[in-house]
Amino acid sequence: MKAKHGLGQADLDIILFLYSESYFGRKDFDRFAELVSWEVDRFVRLHQEGWIETFRKGRGPRSRALYQLSYKATRVVLDIYRKLNGEEIPTSLSSNPMFAKNVKYSDKVYRNMILEMNKYQKAKRVVARTSPKEED
Repeated sequence: MKAKHGLGQADLDIILFLYSESYFGRKDFDRFAELVSWEVDRFVRLHQEGWIETFRKGRGPRSRALYQLSYKATRVVLDIYRKLNGEEIPTSLSSNPMFAKNVKYSDKVYRNMILEMNKYQKAKRVVARTSPKEED
C-alpha cells in the first residue's frame, strides 16, 4: 500500500488510526501524530493530497473545524483489511509498482514475499474446495 499510494509508514499509521475515528479535529490529529515520526506539515500535506477532507469548517471559537478521512483513504484501509483477510495481492505492474524491473532491493524482497503469500492463499483455496464438507 505504501508503494502503490506513495505513503510513508507514519502516514499509513495515522490513516489507519483515523479510520476508527468518524470525525476528528486538528488537535486530535496532532495528539496522535506525536506517536509517529515527526513532520511539521503532515496534516496540511495529507489534506492537500486528498487523504483528509473537511467535514465542517470552524465558525469562531465555539465551533471548531472537523475533518474526516476521504473516500480515497477509506478505500486504502478497506483494501488493507481485504489483504489481511486473505485476498491475493495483485502482481501486475499496472496495479503494483513493486513489480517493475528497476525497483529498490527492499521492494524486491517484498515482491518475493507477496508471491509466496499469494501461492499460500491459492493452495489454501484449493484445499478448501477439495476437502469434504462436514455434515450437520
